Order: sequence, then C-alpha cells, then structure tokens
Amino acid sequence: MNKATPWVIEAKGLSKTYLEGPSAVTVLSNVDLSVAAGDSIAIIGASGSGKSTLLHLLGGLDHSSSGSVHIMGQALANLSEAAKGRLRNQYLGFIYQFHHLLPEFSALENVAMPLLIRRQSRSAAQQAASEILSKVGLGHRLHHKPSELSGGERQRAAIARALVTRPACVLADEPTGNLDRGNAETVFAEMLELNADLGTSLIIVTHDPQLAARAQRRLQLQDGVLVPV
Repeated sequence: MNKATPWVIEAKGLSKTYLEGPSAVTVLSNVDLSVAAGDSIAIIGASGSGKSTLLHLLGGLDHSSSGSVHIMGQALANLSEAAKGRLRNQYLGFIYQFHHLLPEFSALENVAMPLLIRRQSRSAAQQAASEILSKVGLGHRLHHKPSELSGGERQRAAIARALVTRPACVLADEPTGNLDRGNAETVFAEMLELNADLGTSLIIVTHDPQLAARAQRRLQLQDGVLVPV
C-alpha cells in the first residue's frame, strides 16, 4: 500500500502475556496483521486461543505486552486514553455476540446514538440511522424496542449501529455466536454485503469455519501465533 495511504489497522510484533500466580501465560506471540480498506478478514481458533484478546488490542481496548498497533497511521501507544476514545469513535465500529442495545430506546434511537455522541443534529442522526436500518432489512421496525425484536433483528440493529458512523473498520467478536444457523447465515451475509457496499474493512472473530470461509482472508490463531488458513 502507498505510504500516503496508511493501512486502516496495522499490528506489528503484537504479544500479550498474563500473569497467573507465579506463572506467565502468553496468549499472543509476535502477531503481525495489516488491514487494507475494504478487507474482510475472518479469524478462527479454539476457545481461549486469544481471538477476543487480539480484537481488543487491535481496537485499543487493551494494552499489549509488546509490539505496536496503528489505526489510520496513528500509533496507539502515543495516545492518551481520551485520544484513543476519539480515534475509536472516528474510525472503528464494534459488534459483539450480545447486541448490547439499550432496552429503553427504539432501534432507531439506539442506532442514532453514536452520531448524537458526535454532536450531529437529532434529525440528521435519525435520518442516517433510518437509512442503515433499512439496509439491514429493519426499515419496518424502526420504532420497536429491543424486547420487541427477534434475536436476529437485534443483532442486525447492532450491526447498523456499528456501521452508522461509516467507520473505516468494524471489529466483530462472535457476532453470530448467539444465533441459530439460519439467522447466523443471514446476519453474516448482510455484514459482508455492507462491507462491499460501504468499503468498510471487517475483522470477524468466529468459531464457525463455514462462515469464516466466506471472508476474503482467513486466519487462525494457533498457540498464540496468527497463521493463514
């Protein structure tokens, strides 16, 4: 990639070690990963292999033991926690296994919230939220609260919330892990479609090799090392 166009996310020599009593447990070892605009990357691995830890490091939600992470060319190690928060809000979206929608708000209000945090006007935020909810097939459910939505619909609303700011990259941690096969297929397909349509990079941690096979690149964590599949 041209030096004038930084990688969306670039990790070099990333390692993470935890202390468990007198022992040191290495979860990640010297991981390198470069993510270009529009990439879709699936990371698979056994339970406890460090997939979620890697995602947290890439998103600046945790600190590495060694190595570096750059987001849009900016080194996380050089930033204060407040600056990291601003960088995340500007460039990243997050999706988790559980939707984390606020129960007292409608789908529209939940999805508009990241834009309101950016101090956009309520009308502009709700217009953008309505458009992205329509893209994920929830245009007819805008005013329903999470308790009135199915599991698949709640997760699609969570995807819309992650994408409403048009982030450079979405980090998704087992986004279909709480869904049945049919809903998982639908949600995953919608994520890849939006990845293609919006040019948003996508890094998905999943235990499901069938879903992972649909991403452009597939990587596996084995004994703390990230290897191509």
